[in-house]
Amino acid sequence: MARRPEELLRLLTRAERLAVRQVQSVLDEFECSVEAWRVLDLLSDGQGHNMTAVADHAFLPAPSLTKLVDQLVDQNLVYRRVDPADRRRILVDLTPRGRQRWQLLSREVRAEWAKLPFPGTDDDGEQLEVLLDRLAGALEGPVTTGCGERTVGRAR
Repeated sequence: MARRPEELLRLLTRAERLAVRQVQSVLDEFECSVEAWRVLDLLSDGQGHNMTAVADHAFLPAPSLTKLVDQLVDQNLVYRRVDPADRRRILVDLTPRGRQRWQLLSREVRAEWAKLPFPGTDDDGEQLEVLLDRLAGALEGPVTTGCGERTVGRAR
């Protein structure tokens, strides 16, 4: 890796914060948080997802996700149902109103994102996505301390 880890981390953090700020500026018009948008985005595949998967996708701890899903249920954007494969689990899915809201938000965010003066071509954007996905995959392994003598947890 050509850059020092601390410099790469700084650049990634800066890019993530600026990207979230850009997306949030669009979502503010619809009184929607980035986390709610992430939940709607995951559920847009129509499969229904358990709360653990939704929490991972939205980057939220379980208690915060429960509160957010409660709000989305109150807004008639999502509903909960028992998982037919495992009746102990609850799945979350979009309501028809939630699907319409997701389509609107998705269209608006994409339009705003397309205005960004990203240098290069569409291929550059695809390459960036591939590289970030590979980096995330590499970082998902066990986290070690010091010289790697023991595992201390898992990166998220």
